[in-house]
Amino acid sequence: MTSARASTGIVEPPDPHVSPMLQRAKDTPRGWVRRFGGLPAAVVLALGFGLPLASLVVAALEGHGAAFSAIALDPLVRDAFVNSLALAVGAGTVSLIVGALIAVTLARQTPRRRRIWLAAMGVPLAFSGLVIAYGFILAFGRSGFVTMTLASLGADPVRFGALIYTAPGLVAAYAYYLIPRVALMVYPAIANLDRRPIEAALTLGATPLRAIVDVALRELWPTLVAAWCLVTAIALGTYGTALALAGTQINILPLLMFLKMSDGQTDFPQAAALSLVLMAVCSGVLALGECLVRRHH
Repeated sequence: MTSARASTGIVEPPDPHVSPMLQRAKDTPRGWVRRFGGLPAAVVLALGFGLPLASLVVAALEGHGAAFSAIALDPLVRDAFVNSLALAVGAGTVSLIVGALIAVTLARQTPRRRRIWLAAMGVPLAFSGLVIAYGFILAFGRSGFVTMTLASLGADPVRFGALIYTAPGLVAAYAYYLIPRVALMVYPAIANLDRRPIEAALTLGATPLRAIVDVALRELWPTLVAAWCLVTAIALGTYGTALALAGTQINILPLLMFLKMSDGQTDFPQAAALSLVLMAVCSGVLALGECLVRRHH
């Protein structure tokens, strides 16, 4: 009725039984909060992200974009890009597998035990990358507690203690604080999964593995993909853990940016260009997960 009157140009008179204030609120149903409630967040986003991004773009475009040509022809940048992708994919995959298993375990626990598990998983999320890196050094370094314990059992402390400073050691350190993120993202989907189709598949003769692959994963794969993309993007941009563990021994994009900004080799245009490339890659990984999830829905 209202739309029909609006289309014919008829305007309803104000209701005499409604106060002027309520009438004005009725005339503007969205209100000031709905209209301008996001303004503070927009200001913070502009100051905390927009201005730094604009400064990076200006710095990277100095000399008509010569920094992009320089990093495109630099073999160190290509090696760093490949190493970063391999490291991020490895850490993301390990974190997804272990985190999904932890989420399944959480779904099977009693509420009291589940709260204990959730509290324990929050511990790695409370520390920065540097703290986690130093913790791994104290535990698995050449003089770490675990290394010395294994040395007392006959292991070579030098060889075992050097593993933490390699790419597999970085994957383990990354996975330490990425696994809880995966578990917390995947757990709600597993907890709310309808088990009746799985039970029907088992009743019809399917093996447990076939029932999980054909039934459960069909429902869970969007959540798993989204979790993998998130932790992989985080691993791509991780800086503190890699710097504390590997220093500059492993050539990855965040550490190469650090070298470009060091005192001995200050190159702001190339550092800005590398920052934009790294941001584009991380955004592309996140966008890939978002596209796959939207296509499923």
